[in-house]
Amino acid sequence: MSGKLSEVEGRIGTVRQLDAVISAMRGIAAARSREARARLDGVRAYASAVGTAIGTALGLAPDRGAAASGHDQREGRLLIVLCGQQGFAGSFNDRVLDNVAGHLDSSLVEILLVGDRGAMVAAERGLAVSRVAPMVEHIEDVPALANRITDALYQRLESKHATRVTMVHAVPAPSGTIDIVERALLPFDFTRFHVTPSRIPPIVTLPPEQLLDQLAEEYVYAELCAAVILSYAAENEARMQAMIAARSNVERKLDELTASYRNLRQEEITAEIIELSAGTLASTDSVAHERPQVEAQA
Repeated sequence: MSGKLSEVEGRIGTVRQLDAVISAMRGIAAARSREARARLDGVRAYASAVGTAIGTALGLAPDRGAAASGHDQREGRLLIVLCGQQGFAGSFNDRVLDNVAGHLDSSLVEILLVGDRGAMVAAERGLAVSRVAPMVEHIEDVPALANRITDALYQRLESKHATRVTMVHAVPAPSGTIDIVERALLPFDFTRFHVTPSRIPPIVTLPPEQLLDQLAEEYVYAELCAAVILSYAAENEARMQAMIAARSNVERKLDELTASYRNLRQEEITAEIIELSAGTLASTDSVAHERPQVEAQA
């Protein structure tokens, strides 16, 4: 076998190995996305329970809702951005960070960014960000990450006196793509909860104002959990789409290499046939040339 044919055969083997890796990565991304979606209902149920508790607590402090819903536009803003942790997710991080551009004004105090890969893209864009933590790589790590974000959020609110907090993250779209959404976390909007007064007041051990503050923080934590899960699912959806595109390119390359291998093999076979035919003809001519000499001697 010629050297060129061996080279093409080796490249075919390499491309097939790459195809197997891409298929495995796509399968892992699909499994993680499904797992994340399955966990989302539980988080939403928890948020709903906390919301019901807030509605009940508002019955003890009816003036709190209207007072807490306002905010001073002169106060600074914090921006929480959920990006990806790993690569091979196409333009996932770029799309999230594209949305951040609309928030870069004088009132922005700080960008709290989650996800190492997103931090790299932000650095390439020249964005000044504070990395809170890596993005989760397993769905079981969501509560711990949401706790870290909540702690970082309230620490900065206390130290920098910012009152407005907005969160930017990706969500999976029904079409298999992703969308980028924004959600205002603070000031906490108590008006969205239905006040449920009761003839028999609930037994509480905290003053209504303090109780509402703690319930609001718990609700923010639940919102962060849901956002992390959605972002995690969207990142894996983006990775699936990237792997589908990569596999299409790999299959096209494999077809090209296979066709090249067949052509080279056919050329080699043709060359061998020509060589054998030439040898046979030379042998026949030699015999034919020697035969008259033998007859003449006889």
